[in-house]
Amino acid sequence: MDLFAGGAVGTLFTVLYEVVKDVKEKTMMFKSLLGDLKSTLDSLKPLIEDIEKYNNLMDRPKEELENFKEKMKNGAVLVPKCSTVSRWNTYKKYKYAKKLLDLDQCLNRLLTILNVGGVRDGKETLYRVINIEEKIDKLQIKEESIMFESSLVLQNQARTEAWCAAPELPLLVVGLDFPLKELKRKLLNLKDGVSMLVLTAPGGCGKTTLATTFCQDQEVKDIFRDNIFFVTVSKNPNLEHIVKWLHHFLKEQGQNPLLLVLDDVWSGSESLLEKFDQFKMPNYKLLVTSRSEFRRFGSSYRLQSLDYDNAMKLFHHYASLGDKSSHIPQHLSRQIVEHCKGFPLAIKVHGGSLCGQPIEIWTQRLIEWSRGSTVHDSGDELLLCLQSSFEALDKEIKKCFLDLGLFPEDQRIPAAALIDIWTEYYDLDEDAECIANLYKLSDRSLANLVVIRLEKVEKVEKVEKKEKKEKVEKKEGNQYYSEHFVTQHDILRELAIYYSKQEPVEQRTRLIFDIRGNNKLPSWWREQKHQVMKARLLSISTTDGLFPKELHNMQVPDVEVLVLNFQTNNYALPESVENMDKLKALIVTNSGFLPAELSNFQLLSSLSNLKRIRLERISILSITKNPIELKSLQKISLFMCNIGQAFSNCSIPISSAFPNLEEINIDYCNDLVELPADLCDLIQLKKLSVTNCHKLSALPEEIGKLVNLEVLRLRCCTDLVKLPGSIEYLTRLHFLDIYKCFSIKELPEKIGELSGLETINMGQCSRLKELPVSVLNLGKLQEVICDEETEILWGEMFKSHLTRISVVKEDFNLHWLHKF
Repeated sequence: MDLFAGGAVGTLFTVLYEVVKDVKEKTMMFKSLLGDLKSTLDSLKPLIEDIEKYNNLMDRPKEELENFKEKMKNGAVLVPKCSTVSRWNTYKKYKYAKKLLDLDQCLNRLLTILNVGGVRDGKETLYRVINIEEKIDKLQIKEESIMFESSLVLQNQARTEAWCAAPELPLLVVGLDFPLKELKRKLLNLKDGVSMLVLTAPGGCGKTTLATTFCQDQEVKDIFRDNIFFVTVSKNPNLEHIVKWLHHFLKEQGQNPLLLVLDDVWSGSESLLEKFDQFKMPNYKLLVTSRSEFRRFGSSYRLQSLDYDNAMKLFHHYASLGDKSSHIPQHLSRQIVEHCKGFPLAIKVHGGSLCGQPIEIWTQRLIEWSRGSTVHDSGDELLLCLQSSFEALDKEIKKCFLDLGLFPEDQRIPAAALIDIWTEYYDLDEDAECIANLYKLSDRSLANLVVIRLEKVEKVEKVEKKEKKEKVEKKEGNQYYSEHFVTQHDILRELAIYYSKQEPVEQRTRLIFDIRGNNKLPSWWREQKHQVMKARLLSISTTDGLFPKELHNMQVPDVEVLVLNFQTNNYALPESVENMDKLKALIVTNSGFLPAELSNFQLLSSLSNLKRIRLERISILSITKNPIELKSLQKISLFMCNIGQAFSNCSIPISSAFPNLEEINIDYCNDLVELPADLCDLIQLKKLSVTNCHKLSALPEEIGKLVNLEVLRLRCCTDLVKLPGSIEYLTRLHFLDIYKCFSIKELPEKIGELSGLETINMGQCSRLKELPVSVLNLGKLQEVICDEETEILWGEMFKSHLTRISVVKEDFNLHWLHKF
């Protein structure tokens, strides 16, 4: 029997409709998804009731109609099963949520077919489809557009759904006034020849809603009139025919403005965008919404989260907090909204799931979150939306995304810390590989990679107020990444944590303890605490220096990366560190304002595989009081630490404490006045980076003893007066950075003895008035990075002798390198 004959479809539809309605009212599980499904069925109901009329307008292939019929049958069986799924069964929750989503998408396709097929008089989508078909017929492009010659609606579903007017707006739209204004300013004012703007944000942030609002804005409609087309591309675009049509349409329309919106364009669609981007015409504008940034296509606009007031308005709408819900205290609404962090889809999902629920359900939701549960554990629609972004990543980038969950919420993650982790854990050879992975996450809106310049400050407490952000696209020479930081929306961080805990506790690769504030040790730990854990990455975050007793005895022998986060004046490494024989990288971060005293540091001496240590806001004097020998240590990084004379007062010689140290990074250590001479005994040292230490006035004369030194970076040490004469002995040095060393007046006379020097960065060394003649002996010098003033020092005399030099002029206001 044909699906659209008699009462077959009506009967199936009625059964499905009643089942969805009944289950939605009786169960909390999948409430949001069931609500969406019922809304779709409500839209279909009047169409189904008049099905015979529609049958006269459509000639549907039997197999497609049978598919819809089968979907309805399966749906009537599926929905009741959803009410039996345990909230703790993650696998089944995902499985049934995916099936509900597939059912809703199938019914939406049926709704679109009925609408576009001519079911509703005056439907805008029908007008557009017929209009396009007529234009194609007139242009007689049958051979090029064979997809158009067959059934327009049926055989090309992508086109049926795509060539519709912009979708209807939600009943409530909040927080888009400013983004809409910016979108109009950026897109409508783009110069001739530049026609594309990419609107980017994570899934569920409102990109489609903003694009729809843009299309329905009166100013936009006045410009483009009937030539506004909204195309939903989705993950598998098949839009060759649209490109062909657009080519002929633009020829026919001439100078008439046209706006094309490509919604939900996925990574990997660059070839598609390239074809649309080829139409370089002033009357043609292309707005792309995507979770990816598509840097090669130029301008982009990143949609931000909602502010608190708009987030509350949205939550009140979906939670239906009117007079009849006045029994819900305001503080509960506020806490729920704060946990959603301005993420529209999270607000919608949790608001909808709490709508009409008793106060105890609201309270329980907050209690679960306080115990370590994430918003994704109770928000299936949110999880389904964001997991598609995660699943689209390749295997290695997925791991990198999950690693971002090792750091606390609302904290900038230093790229240098991630470099230390990923170099050791994933065995990467170059820092640039790690940064490339961060670019990939940033391009897909799963993280933000920024360069943060911290201006000169006298007190550490003021640093946060002195931030100056610059976009990452600007070139950074010689792999200097100390000013690169990663930020991430907390909803995305919770997504990483959600995926990290899908395995049984004892099998998890990443073990994350967040016991800050009132958070207690999670129940899974109390149950498993005596078992040996197989975690290889371990993160512990506390607000004080006291570890729960259980953590001092934890058994995690396979840990290779340990991340410790705290906020206190005194902190002790957990005693269990002593048994982490495989530990390779240790990251200790104090998020308080003042450097903290760190004890138990001597426990690390027994670890034979520890290669990298990064300390942030730590008093180094506190860790050098006791004898320390880290024979395997290759790199140590100190950020905003108090150093003083710590290295000079070590209980044992520094060369004995760190005999194999190859790299030292000292950044923003404001009490460092003179680099300790003992550091020059580290003869294995290859990289010495002392940056943004504004009180540093002198380097030890013994620096010439570092015969294996390859990189010497003294960037932004504004009080440094000179370079020691013994620098001439650093014959392996290939990179010298004295950028922004304002106080240096001259270079050593024998600097020309640096026979291996290839690059020197001497921009903004304003007191440097001349170069020693010995620079003529720098036979391997290839690149000089400078500004206009220091460029003059490399006049024609030096350039004519140093024929291999590429002088690079840096615009330091933009932080971009320009060759000339």
